[in-house]
This record gives sequence, C-alpha cells and structure tokens, in this order.
Amino acid sequence: MKTMLRGKDWIETADWSCEELETVLDIAKYLKMKFSLGEAHRILQDKTLFMMFFEQSTRTRNSTEAAMTQLGGHAHDLTPDKMQISHGETPKDTGRALSRYGHGIAIRNCFYGIGNKYIREVAEESEIPVSNLQCDVDHPCQTIADLMTVREKFGTNLKGMKFVISWTYAPAYARPLSVPQGLVTLMPRFGMDVVLAHPKEFKLMPKTIAAAENYAKESGSKFKIVNDMDEAFKDAMVVYPKSWGCHQFLDEQKIPEKERMEKGMEYLNQYKSWVCTEKRMRLADKRSVYMHPLPADRGAEVEDAVIDGPQSIVFDQAENRLHTIKSILALTMGGRP
Repeated sequence: MKTMLRGKDWIETADWSCEELETVLDIAKYLKMKFSLGEAHRILQDKTLFMMFFEQSTRTRNSTEAAMTQLGGHAHDLTPDKMQISHGETPKDTGRALSRYGHGIAIRNCFYGIGNKYIREVAEESEIPVSNLQCDVDHPCQTIADLMTVREKFGTNLKGMKFVISWTYAPAYARPLSVPQGLVTLMPRFGMDVVLAHPKEFKLMPKTIAAAENYAKESGSKFKIVNDMDEAFKDAMVVYPKSWGCHQFLDEQKIPEKERMEKGMEYLNQYKSWVCTEKRMRLADKRSVYMHPLPADRGAEVEDAVIDGPQSIVFDQAENRLHTIKSILALTMGGRP
C-alpha cells in the first residue's frame, strides 16, 4: 500500500495509481467505521481548506465542509463574487495567495473547456494540495465514492462485471461530461466491463475514450460504446443512467457559441425516450443496482419507481461522498510528515 500522499493534488483519478486509489478506499472504509461508532477522528486539527465553488452544489459542498469539521479543521465556503476572481484575478495569483493562509484548496469549476485548465493552473502555483470538486473533464470525488459503493455491494473482485453508463434525457443541454468521463476512466482499471451508451451527438472527449480503451486493455477488462439504451442494459449488474450535454459534438461541428443552446436543445429533444424505466431495469441482471450522482431529474432521466425502488443505491453513493472526501483530505493535507 502506498501511503505517502501528503501534498499530492487530487485532480483526476487518472493522476493516481491503482495502489494509491486503494489507499483512498481503505482509509475511507476506516473513517466510515469511525463515523458509525461516533469515534473522534480529528486528523486535520486546526487545518484550513479553501473551497471555491463556481457552480451550485449540494452533496459536494456539504460533504466536503462536513468532512473538514469532523476531521477537526475548517472549510471556507467561497464563491467568485466573494473573491477578486470576479475582478479578474488570475488562477496563478489566487493559488499563490491562498497557499499562504491554509493547508488545502478545493475547486469546482465545470465550465466546458475551462474548468480543468483553471484547476491545474491554480495547482501549478499552489504550495498546498489542490482537490478537484468537479470540472469539465472529471468528477473524481463522485467516481471514487461510486467505486466504494459498488465494492460494498459486490465485493472487491469485480472482474467481468458489466457496468453501464448511459446517457438519459433531461431538459437542459449544458450539463457537464465529467461524471461519465470519470466513470469510464476509473471503472475499467478495477476489472469492470464498461459499456457506454449514448445517442451519436452526445459523445465524450476523444482523449477520455482513448484512456478508457487503454485502461481496459491494461486490466484485461472490456470497454465498448453503443448507441442503444436497451442493448446496453441487457444483463448489466450496475446501471448508471445520467444526462450530459453534447459539448463535444457542438465543438466538432464548429457551432458558434450564440447558437449552441438552440442546437443543443434541438439534439436533446430528439431522444426523450432515453429514460431509465422499470421496463428497462428488467433487461438488466435480476441482482442489478441503479446508481445516479444526484440530483436526478425525476420523470425525465428516471421513473420514481426506479430511483425509489429496491434496486436504487443512490443514497448509499451520496453517503460515501463524505467518507471518500475525508480520506482524500486526510491523506493529502495530513498524512505522514
């Protein structure tokens, strides 16, 4: 087990080895046990985390802030309007300044073509570890919690298990690609056979697909893309239906920015039948589970009977967001001296 992770940035799971990710999962399990027993675990006593949110958040904001409190530290809840970012301060200067005041920086910036670049620019200048709370490329805090949840349900030997990430309809075209991209680049590394399903206009970034294919080859698992939701669901053990935008397709088509919302909605509305229904769930393995990062667009992405039904583990996922972010912060901001 590799445990010397103090000072390491958490930006994409691809930046961490499987051995390092196993350490995150082991520590998350340990801290979950501590939490369940009501035992103190003030590993980050008197330490400060600066949380910068460029978008709204429920689970990420609250799990991260709660994590810092329970670890004995404090999290500053920052938005651009509270900072000089709103007046043009550069990521370089923000990273340098905050480094002088605390022990970690955590950023959510999902703007397409901007978010990951911004976080990495802050990290390059920061003298303290930087964590990605979601960007346009990856949502590593969500996907590591998802992996923890899958392992709790099915054990650690996931070789050959069919894991489906499917696009779903929702009446908003601009949702980020980060969750499906994070899933296809993480789950094959741990032996799962990953199927990505989406209409042709809702493709992911080419570098992400290339990474998923490489990880599957390295681990001996499988990765494939289909354009049929029913085909994807057949015999699946995990189904993860979620909406995302057609940003990559619009880029490739060179659609001007001012026309993207109209075009995006036009493509989106062609696929209103892409919904996770009870009927589709019956195509999956009888032991299958339904996953979603939340918030789910009920009635559009998923039927209430599915998300509220016995196969749904969405709130187990949500809970594990607390334990995994605790592990990440404890290892990167505390850890061995």
